[in-house]
Formats: sequence, C-alpha cells, structure tokens
Amino acid sequence: MALPKVNTPTYELTLPSQDKKVKYRPFLVKEEKILLMAMESQKETEIYEATRQIVDTCTFNTLKVEELPTFDLEYIFLQIRAKSVGEISKFKVLCPDDKKTYADVEVDLTKINVEVDDDHTNKIIVDEARNLGVVLKYPTLNVLKSGKTSMENASIEEIFNVLSKCVDHIFEGDKVYPGKDSTPDEIKEFFENLSQDSFLNIKKFFDTMPRLRHEMKVINPTTKVENTVVLSGLADFFESASPITA
Repeated sequence: MALPKVNTPTYELTLPSQDKKVKYRPFLVKEEKILLMAMESQKETEIYEATRQIVDTCTFNTLKVEELPTFDLEYIFLQIRAKSVGEISKFKVLCPDDKKTYADVEVDLTKINVEVDDDHTNKIIVDEARNLGVVLKYPTLNVLKSGKTSMENASIEEIFNVLSKCVDHIFEGDKVYPGKDSTPDEIKEFFENLSQDSFLNIKKFFDTMPRLRHEMKVINPTTKVENTVVLSGLADFFESASPITA
C-alpha cells in the first residue's frame, strides 16, 4: 500500500536581474543530503553544483539555472535556504580588529538583498572617437565551471577565459559584432590590444557587478571593539556554522 505524501508549501520571489516571478519550495531531506556533502567537501565547484541541483529542483525545473547570472542563482538559493532551515541563521565571523577572535552573530536571511554599485555599467567605451566599445553580460554557472568571475589573483589565461564568455557584443558606431560570432582567440586579441585604462574599466564591470551583500556591526567579545563585517557572495552564506572572515 502506498504511503501518504507530505504537502510542501510553495512561495514566490522576484528575480533580481529582471521583473520575473518565480515559484519555489523549501528543500527536502533528499536535497539536504546533497547540500551537506558539498559543505563537507569545501570545494567551490561542488558547492555550486549542489546549488544548481537544489535551485533547479526547488523551482520545479522552470528555470535554465546554468544560464542565470550568478547573483540570481545565489539569491534564489538563499531564499530557499531561509524557508528550509529558518530565516534567522547563526554565523561565526572573525573580528577584524585582532584577526583571531570569532564572534557569534545572527542574520535574518530574508533581509539579504542583491546590491548594485552606483557606478556599475555593462557598456564600456574603449575609444570615444570611434564609438568603439563592448557590452558585457553577467557570468553564469557555465562560466564559473570554466574560470573565475573575480579578476583578483586570477591568471591572465583565466581572465581572458572569463571575458571570452561574457562578451555580449562589440560595437563600433552602428556596427555590431555579436560575441557568439567570434572565436575565443579573436576576442582575446581584441582585449590584448586595449589600453591599460580601458582594460581597468573592463575589470571594474566584474568588481562592481550585483552581488549578495550584508554589512553588520560586530562586537569583539574579547577586546569589546566594534567591527564592521561584510558578508558577500554565496560562499559566505552557504554554511551558517562555518567561521567567516571579514
């Protein structure tokens, strides 16, 4: 005789990147097992793969998860997690003043939003006289699998690998050159011929792109000094029990 099935509540959120409503449910025990295994591995690739699986399943397979901007993916996962294990999550953060003492903090996950830098733009002009520039698109999970989304501590090859996958199109005046119509080597050559100032503007796109971010004040329990600690990105919010450095 078939056993009865448990009803699971359904919620709704709006994607940060667009005005699109998405229905979702909390993750179940079978999905939590995937999460725990990824947490134990402490490998970024496994964490993002677990995130992909959970977001895909808990949004009823209605999204092309691997094509979502990373901040959309992170935001959806955080909302799912809040409804699954509780909206108030406990963290251990390393106090910046002495860099050795951890403080216990509680964060309301429903209050965490995707923040956008006022100076952020995805359209970068590299030659004003020729109206020559590039329009970039946000890194997705597919890009994460093949490179880095941060220019910090990245090798030249990693930087160009990410850039080649984030070019929506290059333009000059009225002419448009879609990124999908160019080879990685052609795109690499384009970026290699930029001035340092132009390339820094390209880098700024990644440094200022939307991301999960939460700033809070933390009192060091040993020194009693008040510190400002920032949680940013999926890694900081993935495992509430793990220590987080500021």
